[in-house]
Amino acid sequence: MSLIITIVIALGLDYWLGEPKRLHPLVGFGGLVDGLEKWFNSAEGVQVNQRDTLLKCKGTLALLLAIGPLSFAAYSLEQTLATYEAFSTLFGAVVLYLAIGWRSLIQHAKAISAPLYDGDLITARVAVSHIVSRDTEDLNEQEIAKAATESVLENGADALFAALFWFIVAGIPGVVIYRLSNTLDAMWGYKSSRFLYFGWAAARFDDLLNFIPARLTALAYTLCGSVNGQTQNAWQSWRKQAGTWKSPNAGPVMAAGAGAIGVELGGSAQYHGHSQHRPVLGSGSAPMAASIDDACDLVNHSLVLWLAAICLLIFLEAVA
Repeated sequence: MSLIITIVIALGLDYWLGEPKRLHPLVGFGGLVDGLEKWFNSAEGVQVNQRDTLLKCKGTLALLLAIGPLSFAAYSLEQTLATYEAFSTLFGAVVLYLAIGWRSLIQHAKAISAPLYDGDLITARVAVSHIVSRDTEDLNEQEIAKAATESVLENGADALFAALFWFIVAGIPGVVIYRLSNTLDAMWGYKSSRFLYFGWAAARFDDLLNFIPARLTALAYTLCGSVNGQTQNAWQSWRKQAGTWKSPNAGPVMAAGAGAIGVELGGSAQYHGHSQHRPVLGSGSAPMAASIDDACDLVNHSLVLWLAAICLLIFLEAVA
């Protein structure tokens, strides 16, 4: 029972407070890993044929140094507080609150859909630039809606459901390891000349940690597609299209999500001045402002489903 109480408190804190505006632990962590990257991400004087392997090894070591001590501290605190149920529940709730981004995700999405409804493309472009990495200066209404909808669906898995999964499976250390690894992937997991090899370990570790949560999120999206009568569409999109996407975890999530709200995502997008043609995900109409709100509703409905499933599992365990 303490598990569901902890989760509800964390979600309540996130709903009422949102992300901390100052002194967020992940900001300090970002400064720490910036220093690690500057220290480790170098292979000067090394032969070309050994450079890639060396950078992978150094990236792996940097990953362990960034995550290991903080994860051990989280484990130690959890063990220390284990005999004090009230303190343990409250501490777990605060850590989980800091690891999720439910309200922030919805707020960012609404900041895009609202001006789109009013035809204010300039404001919508600025708002969408805060959550996507593609070029946004010349996006039209449909392209803005597509970018925002894709981001909501994908980040629903990363910023909410994966954190919940690892908290349920491995408690405070689990959610700390997940959130730190996800942050490292966001900072180091680029396929650029600077991070292609150094960030390899961070990207692969994040893929590993997201493998099961991503598929559970896709399942939740598929089941919640019944609200719009789109469960079959979500399932078919997931089954046929997920494997075509470049990310092994974003593919199932976005395909199922697009099918569940009845829109077609993917296609061409502009990144750093270069056009990329991406596979189509989902099936239905072209995304518009309402599609962003539909994606937010899908995340919220899926959260309710997750909470119901957690309560059911706790009940079954109690009567077993």
